Amino acid sequence: MTSNDKAHRPIRSFVLRQGRMTGMQERALVDHWPHFGVEVDSGMLDLTALFGRDAPRILEIGFGMGDALAEMALAQPEQDYIGIEVHRPGVGRLMGRLVEQGNDNVRIFNHDAIEVLKQCIPDGSLDRVLLFFPDPWHKSRHHKRRIVQAEFIETIRSKLKPGGLFHMATDWEDYALWMMEKMAAAPGYENVAGVGNYAERPDYRVLTKFEKRGQRLGHGIWDLIFQRI
Repeated sequence: MTSNDKAHRPIRSFVLRQGRMTGMQERALVDHWPHFGVEVDSGMLDLTALFGRDAPRILEIGFGMGDALAEMALAQPEQDYIGIEVHRPGVGRLMGRLVEQGNDNVRIFNHDAIEVLKQCIPDGSLDRVLLFFPDPWHKSRHHKRRIVQAEFIETIRSKLKPGGLFHMATDWEDYALWMMEKMAAAPGYENVAGVGNYAERPDYRVLTKFEKRGQRLGHGIWDLIFQRI
């Protein structure tokens, strides 16, 4: 790779560590991808056709192992969910959970969220975008890799319906401050909790095992909810 190639290579907000997939995760991915999976090559989506109905639409970026997304989808069958995750084990696990639960209100991308948003999600189509516990890239020299940047924030705004919500959560105070600063400076948004305030956790944001452990250890959790205006 030449230095010129490196200069033009996009900065990723993630490192692709696939990890070892269990046999169950691999089978779920192979067996159920044709139903739940969506390819970026499909281009701009018709979300009504994708889900076979009109319903509130929520997109989660980086769903990890998918447990929280599976719980939200099960608790809110009247809503449609789009999940994006780059790590295959999490995709396989989520598909297995959805089949066990009998859910059909989730579709999944195994791809970079930035590319999915730009190539596949129509403008003004989402009721809510969720970004829970993204990689904080806590070293100063890595802050450029944080996903919450001005361009990303504007992309999210364009995909939300007027009145739609962008909900972030982090357990890193430094990243919470970063998010608040970037969102406060972004045009077209209003802080639902009031200027400079963090939000209370809504009931729909499921407490994960990781988060419960953090609470026991006294770790803080910060929620930010901004509305497209």
